[in-house]
Amino acid sequence: MTEIKGTKIHIGTCSWKYPSWEGLVYSSREPVNFLAEYAQKYKSVEVDQWFWSLGKSGAGLPKKETVAEYSLATPSDFRFTIKCPNALTLTHLPAKKGEPLQPNAYFLDPEFFNKFLDTMDVLVPKVGLFIFQFGYLNQQMRPSKTAFFEELAAFIQKLPVGFPYALEIRNPKWVDQAWFDLLSTTRVSPVLLQGYWMDDVAKTIDTYLSNLTDSLCIRLHGEDREGMEERSGEDWSQIVRSKDDEIKRIMKSVRSLQGQVKQIYLNINNHYEGSAPRTIQKIEPLLFDDVIF
Repeated sequence: MTEIKGTKIHIGTCSWKYPSWEGLVYSSREPVNFLAEYAQKYKSVEVDQWFWSLGKSGAGLPKKETVAEYSLATPSDFRFTIKCPNALTLTHLPAKKGEPLQPNAYFLDPEFFNKFLDTMDVLVPKVGLFIFQFGYLNQQMRPSKTAFFEELAAFIQKLPVGFPYALEIRNPKWVDQAWFDLLSTTRVSPVLLQGYWMDDVAKTIDTYLSNLTDSLCIRLHGEDREGMEERSGEDWSQIVRSKDDEIKRIMKSVRSLQGQVKQIYLNINNHYEGSAPRTIQKIEPLLFDDVIF
């Protein structure tokens, strides 16, 4: 974490267990403890392993033993941004193409979130954000933006107070003034996604600059997961698809927030350029050096 003009900037990757990061992050392809060695280089990370929760027969929760391991592997100033179980954010149960949609009983269920939070107990002091990630919602899933926003507001009001919550949606037209008004009213942080057909993060920041004051999470994700995996051969040590101009544009907008937003989390995915550590090497001088754009 680096603090500039009163803004704390946390830069980390999306997940961490990648043997091909040998020499970039790890001393070998199989370190004794991936996370402990990762935490020597970076001070934050996004956890998505507990997101994949919902199945046709129920919803899973993290093992407390694993949560405790993550706490022990990281120093007190380390921060996790944790994607909450998709059992909370999927409107319907997983279904194959052509199968009828069945409602998900866990969708926006505060009791299920409380069970999840209980498993997080020892890690809570290190949680920077609890992220609720929603997929693209069509009219079969929710009739309108207004109805969904009302459901969200009611859900958030039932959550335990005092925890850092954040929301990510993937309907680009719904990221508007009403969205930022909802976040402000509920005191929830926005998650801005670069990729998956969402509007350019720099454009969103520049348009809604005055609405960004407390915490913000930016996820550099990319738009072609399968294609990137094929091109990289799942060797995540090199840039496969360079996005230098896009990165410069986004970091220029991020720098405009310094001194205004209290905390910014930058979560970088391997699928964005091919190697999250290599992308971070590009980002750091753009944020922290005296760069003229």
